[in-house]
Amino acid sequence: MAATLAALLVYCGCLPGNGPGAPSEGAPVDLLLRGGSLIDGSGSPARMADVAIRDGRIVALGDDARGLPAEREIDIGGLTVAPGFVDIHSHADLILLADDETRERLLGAKIAQGVTTVVIGNCGLGPAPANDEAAAILSGVNAWMTPDGVDAGALTTGEYLDRLDARGVPLNVATLVPHGPLRISATGLTPGAPDDAALHSMGRELDQALQDGAFGLSTGLIYPPGMYSPPEELTYLALRVAARSGLYTSHIRGSSETLLQATAELIDIAEQSGARVHHSHLEAVGRDHWGEIAEVLALEDAARERGLRVSHDMFPYTRAATMMVAIFPPWALDGGVPALLERLRDPIERRRIKESIENDRPQWPPWQPGGWPHNLVGAVGWDGILIASVGPGGPARWVGRSLADLGAELGREPFDVVADLMLEQEGRVGQLVAEISGAPGELDVLLSILQHPAAALISDAEDYGRGVPHPAHAGAFARALRLNRERGLMPLPELVRRMSEYPAGIIGLEDRGRVRIGAPADLVVFDPAKVVDRADWTDPRARAAGIPWVTINGEPVVENGRYVGGSAGTVLRKGRSASR
Repeated sequence: MAATLAALLVYCGCLPGNGPGAPSEGAPVDLLLRGGSLIDGSGSPARMADVAIRDGRIVALGDDARGLPAEREIDIGGLTVAPGFVDIHSHADLILLADDETRERLLGAKIAQGVTTVVIGNCGLGPAPANDEAAAILSGVNAWMTPDGVDAGALTTGEYLDRLDARGVPLNVATLVPHGPLRISATGLTPGAPDDAALHSMGRELDQALQDGAFGLSTGLIYPPGMYSPPEELTYLALRVAARSGLYTSHIRGSSETLLQATAELIDIAEQSGARVHHSHLEAVGRDHWGEIAEVLALEDAARERGLRVSHDMFPYTRAATMMVAIFPPWALDGGVPALLERLRDPIERRRIKESIENDRPQWPPWQPGGWPHNLVGAVGWDGILIASVGPGGPARWVGRSLADLGAELGREPFDVVADLMLEQEGRVGQLVAEISGAPGELDVLLSILQHPAAALISDAEDYGRGVPHPAHAGAFARALRLNRERGLMPLPELVRRMSEYPAGIIGLEDRGRVRIGAPADLVVFDPAKVVDRADWTDPRARAAGIPWVTINGEPVVENGRYVGGSAGTVLRKGRSASR
């Protein structure tokens, strides 16, 4: 364990830099938080310290801040002030392109639980960089995560970030380069390894996106097109990421039958490329595979002990949210969602898809013809796949129910229920997957992932404005604080570090995640004895309680527990100033 901790310190390092000193005598600061207990994000014990803010940054702490004149002073006696939480696994890419009212409505609950920075472009999913042909394909692939009325179109990464910059953002936003649009722009949505011309095209586009300010590359190897990519393609791209000191993240190639091999593949990419690598939402899907979590953690510990830079994150729930497209075999997705729908209309192809879902199981290597990285239905059964959302005019009463339950009610096979729903909704269906590293009342394996010293906390969830959103969008960070209080998982300052400085260091955000002089004033004020997640599967949009104040770049965005909205955030670009 000591070697693991030492390797993690090497991985993250210390966040550099000292900002401006205490404010000049007599000049009022903009905001003074007085009387609170400070947990600064480093893992150090809490201490009593006032916090003074001017021009969006922290200018004084503790004795230097005490008694300063201030334009606004807030008494937070009895409460804890900490760095704003850094959610490095968000899927808000298309929410951020929505109108102001929609963005505030859909992201307000996430900010209200203390999240001040999100990282998008995860799991190889996102709208950019995409040419015209790729944008048309991506509209189907990304439909489940696209709010009504949003159309990204063709965008480079730089154009996407510029669009966000021009409009302003409600919280800080950094992006990874999603592998999906990168590959679709070069090869379309087809199986097989890219030829040399396509591979080099992907490399050039990746270089440009990193130059435009992306912090690394993400892959989603159970989704199209990542499921078709051989390791050589991924290593080639990871080499380019390493050359720019970026991060390579992966929704690995399966979390059931192929979990151990997929983890080994990620480690091998780190070894071959020299890149820092990150295991997105480390998990085991299906009760039969929960026991493999300890082996996965041991594999990654051994990699760190060899000097490789490997980390992971997790969300503290036993259900996951994704697209319904993910239950279908890779061959059925050749050509994208429209091609899948055509196959579902064809009786022969439809029967072949049904038999594949019910009988085929993942084997290694799954990227080869006929392979399949992750059969979700095989892992959790039809009763473990729930409908999370449908498009406008869809059967709203089906949302939240399992396919097994609906099949029994309708007197139909679950496959036929979901196949016809996909056709009716043109593929715009979201799902919830059960048995993610645990089940209700069986949290020991799930929490062992969080307790590991390499773990950061994430939400991996958004509210897209329809259906049943995953409650993590409103409660993941508050839930972790509550579970820690109830179960004593780790000292509170260490948990705060896992939600602030540590994830900021993983992604490469040099001035976020720590309360210190000169840092942007992204802060969350909470009551450790009362903070609680209220969102659940029956009321997934309920906002967390016990978090009365949140500031983003010095601007209060939650006041007395009420989200007030605005555009206080900053679009963060690697290698450029993060100042607003």
